[in-house]
Amino acid sequence: MNGEPRWSIVVPAYNEAHRIGPTLREIGRYLSQRGECSEIIVVNDGSKDDTNAVAEEAGKALPDQVTLQLLGHAPNQGKGASVRKGCLAARGRYVLFTDADLATPITEAEKLWTALDAGNDVAIGSRVHAGGKDMRASQPLYRRALGLLYHKMAALLAVGNIQDTQCGFKAFTGEAAQYLFGRQRIKGLVFDTELLFLARQGGLRIAEVPVAWSNVGGSRMRITPGQAFQVLADLLAIRLYHRGRGAGIGANTVRE
Repeated sequence: MNGEPRWSIVVPAYNEAHRIGPTLREIGRYLSQRGECSEIIVVNDGSKDDTNAVAEEAGKALPDQVTLQLLGHAPNQGKGASVRKGCLAARGRYVLFTDADLATPITEAEKLWTALDAGNDVAIGSRVHAGGKDMRASQPLYRRALGLLYHKMAALLAVGNIQDTQCGFKAFTGEAAQYLFGRQRIKGLVFDTELLFLARQGGLRIAEVPVAWSNVGGSRMRITPGQAFQVLADLLAIRLYHRGRGAGIGANTVRE
């Protein structure tokens, strides 16, 4: 099946040799059911294991209508840099990025595509559901406490009333992806918040969509004083980086 892809799914990967194969097979099965051309873009962020080799092998078994792009950084540059590279390379009408652990099942993409079909420019997965139910309750207590503190700071400094900035499951129209990732500067964990700040500043239509999510074990994220300082510095830098910018591609609304 030839032609430009309708859907592009970007997967940032750092030392993911143990799960990138099953992840690509799961995404491939999902996309094959869509019946149109699509692509998966894996961005290997300077992995020290066999992430690339495993991804290449998994790519050989993808359905005919699904293509695989392998991009990368050397050395490691951070999740924000990897997502940016993948999304700028995406050719699809709709672009989605997801974590390699598929903590949000890839089938939840249907909800985000629907929000984009409804006229939104950006659709973000949210772990906060109706009635205040929060899927993050399964996280360790210290992670929940740090997440709450970050949410309060991000709301104050950048994104206002958006409920969940950090869920690693977000989709964009192709035009919105080029607009946002072409302006993104933060390479680390705060890049999600920067994207949402840019979307609001640029008048893009944002839908916050409740999605299924589970706390997948094996995270290599470790909170250190240095990392906490970098997160705060990046949050404070968002407005500095994007002072005076506001010309966008839509009228800003936030929808449930």
